[in-house]
Order: sequence, then C-alpha cells, then structure tokens
Amino acid sequence: MSNQFPSSRLRRLRQSESLRTLFQETEFSVNDLVLPIFVEEETSEYVPIEAMPGVLRIPESRLAFEIERYARAGIRSVMTFGISHHMDATGSDTWNENGLVARMARICKDTVPEMIVMSDTCFCEYTSHGHCGVLHDHGVDNDATLINLGKQAVVAAAAGADFIAPSAAQDGQVQAIRSALDEAGFIDTSIMAYSTKFASSMYGPFREAGGSVLKGNRKQYQMNPMNRREAVRESLMDEQEGADALMVKPAGAYLDVIRDIREASRLPLAAYQVSGEYAMIKFAAQAGAIDERAVVRESLGAIKRAGADIILTYFAMDIAEQGL
Repeated sequence: MSNQFPSSRLRRLRQSESLRTLFQETEFSVNDLVLPIFVEEETSEYVPIEAMPGVLRIPESRLAFEIERYARAGIRSVMTFGISHHMDATGSDTWNENGLVARMARICKDTVPEMIVMSDTCFCEYTSHGHCGVLHDHGVDNDATLINLGKQAVVAAAAGADFIAPSAAQDGQVQAIRSALDEAGFIDTSIMAYSTKFASSMYGPFREAGGSVLKGNRKQYQMNPMNRREAVRESLMDEQEGADALMVKPAGAYLDVIRDIREASRLPLAAYQVSGEYAMIKFAAQAGAIDERAVVRESLGAIKRAGADIILTYFAMDIAEQGL
C-alpha cells in the first residue's frame, strides 16, 4: 500500500455512538451541578425574569415547595440569593438572625436536610446603593465590609448553611469569614470563595433577577477581565486564607483561567455559568439559531473539561429533568 495513506486513523474510534461513548474523555452529571435560586420576601407571586427566560423569582412562601421539587429531580445543591425589601446603607438585614439570609437557609435545610445549601455572602441585594459593602466617598470600604461579612456568615451558618460563599470581592474576605465562623463555633462550616470574580459584562440579567439598584460599576473591587496572572493570584490567596473550595466567575469566556487555577491548586474548583451566558443560549435558541439542548450540554462539558469540579448553572434543573 502506498505510504501516502495514513496508518493512524483517529476516525476508527468515532465510527459509532458506542465507540464515541466508550472513548469520551470528559463527563459530567447532575451531581456536579449547583442550582442558583432567587428568593423574594413579602410576596406571594412568582416573578418571571424577562432577561432569563424560564427563571423565576421564588416567593419565600413557596421556597419549601421548590426545594422539595428540586430534590425529587435529583438536584443536590442550591445557591441562595435573596431579593430583599429591607435595604439600607450597610445591608444590615443580612446579619439579622431572622432576616432573609437566615430564613432562606433555614427553610432549605428544614425542608430537605440533605440538600447542600450555599449561602451567597454579599450585600449588593440588601444595600440601598447596590454595592457589595459599606460605601464611603472613595468607594466601598474594604475593611469595614469585612466585619459585616463575618457577621453575615455567622448568621447563615447558624441557620444551617453548609457553605458560606463570599462574592463581595473584598481583599481578605475569606480570612475574615473563617475567623468569624471559628470564633462562633462553626468550625465545620465550609467556605466556597468566589475567588476569581471578574468585573464582567455578562452579569446584566442578574441585575434584574436580584433587583439590583446599582449605579456605576464594581470595577474597583472585581477583577479586570483581561488579567490572567492576577486571576490565579486571587485564587491562591483565598486558598492561603482558608477557603475550602475556589470558584471562577463567569465560566464560558474564562476557560483558560479555570485551567490555570486547576493546575495551580488542589482545592475543589467551581465555575459559575452566569446569567448572561444563560441568556445568550436561551435567546439564540428562541431565534432558531442553535439547538438549546445540545449547546447547553456542550457548554457545561467544556467547563468541566477545562478543569471545574462543580458548575453553578441555571440549566441544572433542565439537566436533572431531561437527562444528559
């Protein structure tokens, strides 16, 4: 036979569905997914989020029902975000023992004790200015915010949250939260740090979902999307401060960063497929431009392939109900 023909033919392992499945290198399942949820107090109505088709604000009175529904479908973990009707300059309702942060965690754990509850630990949905901490003339006061993050974390832990998930993007937040939790006796409560959180343009739909009143931006404390080396540095600092798991947010446009951090750290690594990523897939599918089911699974598989162990995604229930 002429040597002009290849002796190595990679197509041999792609000839059938069975072969392709056998040699598939990356897999994910519903067990790898966390469902972010939005819970609104003082309302009895579900509120559709127009920028995120298929996602609803859940009335607090229906949270137990929804948690049971998620559990039946196979969802094992949720990340809670509250839509507060008690905003003030510091977001003080977050450290109220009977405030929305505490109530969400308590309802989830009382309803399905085995559900892993991650409490988003920030202030942007609870402050009258929409920023992630104590606002002074020069911007967000990092160190004053650390004190309040510690108070919020303790309240969430006391209510039953399994993970404190600080997303305020303040320097030293993991160390401050770990110290506050330990001093309050919550030495077994874990921290999943939003360790590499970019000042992304892909958060737009979340602002509607969370009822944000933000004016301006958060570029002073969230990361520059163009900085790759700093991204790794941010995550390694959180590891040194005591984080139990790290996170990259957003996910799809930052697969290189996920891979870099995966190679630099042995901690569990999460990635957050954010509201803008969700919306792009949804609206493209509605326009007939893509196959939603296929693209959702390809996008989640790519995040897993890049090195994420855990994926936060608004598509989690679709995966749970439809299968892979």
